[in-house]
Amino acid sequence: MSHVYCPECGFQNPEASNYCARCGALLVHDESGSDTTMSYTPEEGDDEAGAALDEVKPGGPALVVRSGGGRAGEHFLLEQEETTVGRSPDCDVFLDDVTVSRRHAVVVRRDGGFFIEDRGSLNGTFLNRRRIESGPLGDGDELQIGKYRLTFLSQ
Repeated sequence: MSHVYCPECGFQNPEASNYCARCGALLVHDESGSDTTMSYTPEEGDDEAGAALDEVKPGGPALVVRSGGGRAGEHFLLEQEETTVGRSPDCDVFLDDVTVSRRHAVVVRRDGGFFIEDRGSLNGTFLNRRRIESGPLGDGDELQIGKYRLTFLSQ
């Protein structure tokens, strides 16, 4: 059975649907062979050297890019209650690659800790190499979003 993904929320809908069952957005039916997203799994990672975490001093809770897109060592402070991650330039953590959904995931601060939540992305969000919908973040945890590998630092 074929599926159509919502361009707004990424929800997987039956092919015959015209509107998203989750958010109600109009579904765009692509012509066969016009895929614009690449599939990417953790096992396919490149051998790009990761950034040395000892050299990164973010000054607060942060996500540090370890590999992917030539951005190793770059870090993003998690200063807001919600930090969006995705391919859209509107996201707080902008990861410009077709393996990342436009609004891929969000890091949420609650109950004195941080949690990662997938937003219906096509390729999924991986926490310590396990695909998750939602999960708590601990110091040193590895996130994989598309081809990017990031490390969560709680300092």
